[in-house]
Order: sequence, then C-alpha cells, then structure tokens
Amino acid sequence: MRRLTSLVAAGVIVTLAGAGTATSAQAQTVTQKEQAQQAQQQAQQVAAPPRGKAAATANPLYKTGRLASSNCSPGDLPRGSTVAYKSFLTRVTSCLNRSWASQFRKAGLKFSKPRLRIITRKVRTPCGSWGAGADGVYCSTDRTMYMLITKTQLRAPFALGITRLMAHEYGHHVQEISGIWNYWTVARSQTGNSGRLLLSRRSELQAECFSSVFMSSVKDTLPINPAEWDHVVDWFHDNGHKAWRQNDHGKGPTQAFWMKRGYASGSPGACNTWSVSPRYVS
Repeated sequence: MRRLTSLVAAGVIVTLAGAGTATSAQAQTVTQKEQAQQAQQQAQQVAAPPRGKAAATANPLYKTGRLASSNCSPGDLPRGSTVAYKSFLTRVTSCLNRSWASQFRKAGLKFSKPRLRIITRKVRTPCGSWGAGADGVYCSTDRTMYMLITKTQLRAPFALGITRLMAHEYGHHVQEISGIWNYWTVARSQTGNSGRLLLSRRSELQAECFSSVFMSSVKDTLPINPAEWDHVVDWFHDNGHKAWRQNDHGKGPTQAFWMKRGYASGSPGACNTWSVSPRYVS
C-alpha cells in the first residue's frame, strides 16, 4: 500500500510538470492535494492491529527491542492518603503511556491510551462482575483500567507492588490494541474448558511478563530496590496462584519464570507466551 501511494504521488508530479501552465490558484489546489496525500500516506504507515493467530504468535511488538524508558518518577506514596494514592496511580499510568506509545511507533502500530478509573470498592464493569482476589481489572469493552484502593493498602502502601500491578493491567491493554486479543477472543470460543484455561494462562502470563519488562525499564528512575524486586518474584513463586480458584493465571513457579524473563530482557519479544509449549504456561 505504501509503494502504491508513493507511485500515485509520483504520477501526479509528472503530470503537473508536463502541463507546465498551472495558475497560482491551480498551484494552491495542487499544494492542498499534495498535503492531503502526504497526510494519507503518513496515516497508512500506522498499521491496523493484525488479526488471526499470527497476531499473537508473531506480533510486530516482538521485534521492537527493549521497552523505551519513560524516566518514571511518580513520587512518594505516604500512608493513609487517598489523594496521594490516586496521584501515584495517575502518574504511573502516564509513565506506561509514554513507554508503550514509543514501542507502538517502533512496531508501526496504532496506539491509544487506556482509561483509568480509581475506585474504593469493587464494582461491576462492562466486562462482568469483579473477580475474586483482584485488586485491579482491565476491561477491553471500555478499554479501562479499574484500580481498587483498599483500607489495607492505604495503611501499608507498597509502591513497587502497586506499580507492578498497574503494569500488569496495562499489559492487557497492550494485548487489546496490538491485536493479540483478536486471536484470543476467537480461539477461546472454539475450545473446551481446558483449552480456555490454557489460553487464559497464556494471556495472563504475557501480561505479567509485559509488566516485568516495564519494571525493568524504570528500575533506575522509580527506583527499584533489587532485593525488593527479588522478594516480589519469590512471593509470586510461592503464592501467585492462590488467589485464583482455577488455574487461569498459571502456577506460582510459572508466574515467577515469566517475571524473571521479562525483567532480565526488558523487551516485549521475551513475552511471546503464545508460541511456547503448554508446559511453559502451566
């Protein structure tokens, strides 16, 4: 399509040169046409989300290298302040927007920001009832991240843990706008319960890996204490599966594996959970 557009533009230039008698009004019209063609060509350089299985297994994001650093510094997170908590969530979302917008440009994919809705009690989203054990939810229907602030979190806020959670939910938004979920949505309607659980694990483990990729990109500016990060990974290794009634997020050791992989690589390409053997997403 890009080549066709450039050939059409070239044809217009040749025709005008051959005419050689354009008036100033005609020249102005030509300029407007050229500007419109340039705008159309630039728009065409941003590809629509891919579809089909390749959208998940060979997504353009996988070839974009390390995630761009957003120089994220969302500030302190003091105890007991809902206002400070909301401000922190908003600033982290801005960091995520900057990093992933840059990555989508590298991939030649259209980017759009998710909405952020901060809540203090569980709500029903357009995607259904609030999942048991969840502190954050991403709904693809309205492309919104719902982040829950509880009294427990206010009493003992953990900036690293909260950022990881936000980056995980944002990872689902990345899946949505990159076309990965185009495949997931179709595939889960064509399989049984065990197949749907496997697809869910592929999705959740990729979102966790995307989260760790982001955490790696901001380890110096957030900043991230290496010992704290190791503690978080170890916690997921031992407890990450306990909040879910079914094995739809992956076993604890599997979650830890993808967290380590994403953090060490810092690249979305390390998070292709859709092409690996089921034993790697158990």
